[in-house]
Amino acid sequence: MVATKLYVEGGGDSNALRTRCREGFSAFLENAGLKGRMPRIVACGTRGKAYHHFCTALRQCRSGEFVVLLVDSEEPVPAGSGPWEFLLFRKDDRWSRPADAANDDIHLMVQCMEAWFLTDKDALARYYGQGFTATALPGDPGVEQIPKDDVLQGLRNATRHTQKGEYDKGEISFRILAVIAPDKVTKASPHASRFIQHLLNLTGAEN
Repeated sequence: MVATKLYVEGGGDSNALRTRCREGFSAFLENAGLKGRMPRIVACGTRGKAYHHFCTALRQCRSGEFVVLLVDSEEPVPAGSGPWEFLLFRKDDRWSRPADAANDDIHLMVQCMEAWFLTDKDALARYYGQGFTATALPGDPGVEQIPKDDVLQGLRNATRHTQKGEYDKGEISFRILAVIAPDKVTKASPHASRFIQHLLNLTGAEN
């Protein structure tokens, strides 16, 4: 079996939250068809740490091993711009593509992981229960085009009157990630589709 490590942005600085991050991504990827062929998921905390750990792992990579990086884009990705080009010219990143990195080694959640949640409002409604207000979520000009601040504010507005309380980044993010439908995410988000398809191809999992 191909040995794959997936370095993801998320999990903060606490071991407990990083565990939740790994669990959330594991559930999401298993539901996407990777059960039995899962990559090893490494929760890195900040996006800068994720890039740093990815670069280190890439240098140490042995034959038959693959490493993949997944981070938020934080802002719109221009049409025709590849992830490495986008991250190189984004003023808050300026990340150079490592010499041994392939185009498919880097993937973006556009514009943030929470944008994926908007693709499965039914799962959000089931998770939050009574008081959830789906109409408070931002409209859909294309899920990747919704500004990050609008995504987060929409989630806060939609969940404010639920028993679970107003949405906040952290552990709850990964609990929601574990229950949304990957097929809805990939249908709405070309970057998410590219990410899942790459992992399926890389691991030889059924498509």
